[in-house]
Amino acid sequence: MAGGIAGQTAIVTGAARGIGLAIARRLAAEGCRVVVWDVDIAGFDAASAGFTPFMLSAVDVSDAEAVATAFEAARAAAGSIEILVNNAGINGPVAPAWDYPLDAWRRVMAIDLDGVFHGCRAAIPHMRERRHGRIVNIASIAGKEGVQFISGYSAAKGGVIAFTKAIAKELAGDGVLVNCIAPAMAETELLAQMSAEHIAASRAKIPMGRLLQVDEVAAMVAWIVGPECSFTTGFVFDLTGGRATY
Repeated sequence: MAGGIAGQTAIVTGAARGIGLAIARRLAAEGCRVVVWDVDIAGFDAASAGFTPFMLSAVDVSDAEAVATAFEAARAAAGSIEILVNNAGINGPVAPAWDYPLDAWRRVMAIDLDGVFHGCRAAIPHMRERRHGRIVNIASIAGKEGVQFISGYSAAKGGVIAFTKAIAKELAGDGVLVNCIAPAMAETELLAQMSAEHIAASRAKIPMGRLLQVDEVAAMVAWIVGPECSFTTGFVFDLTGGRATY
């Protein structure tokens, strides 16, 4: 299934499970050398994942120094990094804003928003120097609409969307395209962190009446980072089953 990105090197954060793993698997199937980053890589198994990573690194994306060090290690090993997918994230608690714990708010921001900034900050100088790069930041429909009782997650993902638009404009003349994805709720192990009521309410908002599948996210990412997506930057690609109409 090798295509236009065969031979390129892609870093995917939060890629040991869930959406990140599906993206990493798809990019590997397209012929990429995939660098898997996750805060916990102990459970990663190449056989069940369906591919062997070029590198497998334990990286806490909330730690800017750790991200910079891991990026340089990947660049040194691969020679160049063409693709970065900032996927790592957490949901945080489901609670009204006035009861939202301060430490949980800071942790959600540190991983979901700061982590995207740290990844981009590490990768952009290298991509600008090479006059080529593709960055995809995983946001959420919550970042567009604001979802009650997950104000921290909504705020962080809204920040990812705005950050993506800002840096895309900064990089538009440098050969580096930056886009983001705003998915609706997907079927992943993160559902275990949510209440049944929250999941049901999220599904009810989707006109197609089902949750997003991780392979659908992976397919969209594969197109965005490929050669056919050549004149789109700073855009929010929706995967919401009809929920988003703007």
